[in-house]
Amino acid sequence: MKLEIRHLEVLCSIAETGSIRKAARNLGMSQPALTTQLRRIEEALGARLFAREQNGCRLTPAGQAVLSRARPLVAQMSTLMTDIRTVANGTSGSTLRIGATADRALPGWLRRLQRRFPGVPIPLHINVSAQSLLQDLARGQIDLAFVHEVEGVPLRVPNGLEAWTLLDREPQFISMSVDHPAAAGDVVDIRSLADDHWMVDPHVDGELVGLQQVLLSAGISPPLVQGDYRAVSTLVMIGAAVAPCRPVSNPCADLVIRPLQGDPIAVKLLVYCRTGTQMECICADLKCAYTEAAFRTAVYREWLAAHGNPLGEASTDRSLRI
Repeated sequence: MKLEIRHLEVLCSIAETGSIRKAARNLGMSQPALTTQLRRIEEALGARLFAREQNGCRLTPAGQAVLSRARPLVAQMSTLMTDIRTVANGTSGSTLRIGATADRALPGWLRRLQRRFPGVPIPLHINVSAQSLLQDLARGQIDLAFVHEVEGVPLRVPNGLEAWTLLDREPQFISMSVDHPAAAGDVVDIRSLADDHWMVDPHVDGELVGLQQVLLSAGISPPLVQGDYRAVSTLVMIGAAVAPCRPVSNPCADLVIRPLQGDPIAVKLLVYCRTGTQMECICADLKCAYTEAAFRTAVYREWLAAHGNPLGEASTDRSLRI
């Protein structure tokens, strides 16, 4: 394991609080996750950094040596990131304006950003249209945009923007009534849904065209129902339709979510910013938040395990955080 600034921040927090439990709370982590991460850091360094005692943790001599060097590095990085955000993002330094299509990773991302930039307002603008968010970014109305691009239907990107890729291909699952015959299996063949009505939101850029392409390629032509996704859950739960959904979506008592065989429907997850903006740490926060959301969802967690964990190294240890 390569030691990074995020690991030094963990060590500093444990040393400052004198407790893994308190440090975990400050970092927004579970105590077992932080304990696991500390063990891996100590294994990487080849030394025990903290002596666990009944009422807390005490630095060992090796820990004192590491912390004496870690503290100034963490402080310098915090100052550097504040300066980068102020200058490179082109803001007044008082806000970080985020635009996003809805995603279950957003709460975790915002919590991390609030810890990274304490006292800085982070307004969030949600829009189902990725294209509209990119226009807002190009006009300077937001500082970055977290969007998804439907496979086969690329977004029209305004000049002056550049992208960071969170996930090159996120599979889209299918939501259906718990009583649907296909719900009995772990994976659904898209051809078994040929007679179902499919819900699609025409306001989501590329989604209608992308779905039509996938259905045509599968050799089926089910009826499509266009409507706002706010109505999807009700129609799906009563068995009136099926609908593609994000793999981080949560099922409920009357609705199940299943992967599609061969993963024919997919999107690309991207963060756009203005050219030259330094986004590494902000995007790394998003990757950690997305990984958490992914592993909280049982069906997606199983899919990731079966497909070689395309989220990368960070997803193999959910305690890794920036």
